[in-house]
Amino acid sequence: MAKVTSKLQVSVPKVLAEQYGIRPGDEIEWQAAGDAIRIVLAGLRPAPLSTAERLRLFDRASARQKQRESRRGRPKPSRTRAWTRADLYRRGRSR
Repeated sequence: MAKVTSKLQVSVPKVLAEQYGIRPGDEIEWQAAGDAIRIVLAGLRPAPLSTAERLRLFDRASARQKQRESRRGRPKPSRTRAWTRADLYRRGRSR
């Protein structure tokens, strides 16, 4: 596990550095990736994905999300409630 120093420096674990060919002096880029951070070697940008590939990845992610939601056991929101959002804003006010 790597630790962030007081100067916000991070050491790359040796196993990962060897696996990905990272050497002293190499430049890396930090990219935000949702709730994670992606580290990319500078100059080794991934090839842009085709529309079909992006749709395939989106469909897979959607299926995983549905599976996670079904495991939670939360009831689906009911559409038969007797009030509307506007009713909440009018409550307690004179009409």
